[in-house]
Amino acid sequence: MDPGLAAFGSGLSAITVAELGDKTFFMALILAVRHPRRWVFLGSFAALAVVTLLSLGVGYGLRELLPVRLLPWLAGGLFLVFGIRLLLEAQALPADAARGEALEAEQAVIAADRQLLSSRPLAVIWEAFALVFIAELGDRTQLATIVLATAPGFTFAGLLAGTLLGHALVTALAVGSGRWIGDRVDERLLYRLGGGLFLLFAVVAFRQALG
Repeated sequence: MDPGLAAFGSGLSAITVAELGDKTFFMALILAVRHPRRWVFLGSFAALAVVTLLSLGVGYGLRELLPVRLLPWLAGGLFLVFGIRLLLEAQALPADAARGEALEAEQAVIAADRQLLSSRPLAVIWEAFALVFIAELGDRTQLATIVLATAPGFTFAGLLAGTLLGHALVTALAVGSGRWIGDRVDERLLYRLGGGLFLLFAVVAFRQALG
């Protein structure tokens, strides 16, 4: 398969699964209930785009620091660890895990709204940007992006396009759906899907290393 297309599909699928039901997903959802949707989308997506670029930079930095022959093994190991971690976390999650994420997001939004001095577009965009940016740092979506970027078979352009499209789709869903979709998110299922996806990536990376 073309490396660019493989990177695009992997980035799109991994980010979509990881971001659905995430705290930043609920932040965008709750903000859109309280403020104009288009400004919330712009601020949220801008924050996700900045974190994505930072994460890809970290992953590609690791590529440059390590010998080329070790990269498939590194990528496979990281995919394996991340996949197993997601599956183990899925087992430990309570049935109402999504509700807990939503509650934390709502508390953060309420606190930020109290400090909002204006309802002008730039103020709303900045609030959404700041909340999502801080919540995304160290999140599983950021870690997933870093891990994806270590794979030598994935191009930068393909990963960038796939991850950004995934973020755009999920953010648009959060902003446009209201609480309807939030009440139907199954965190455990999404963790299992994400874990299985990264285990599949690990198999592909190890086959590349052995080949």
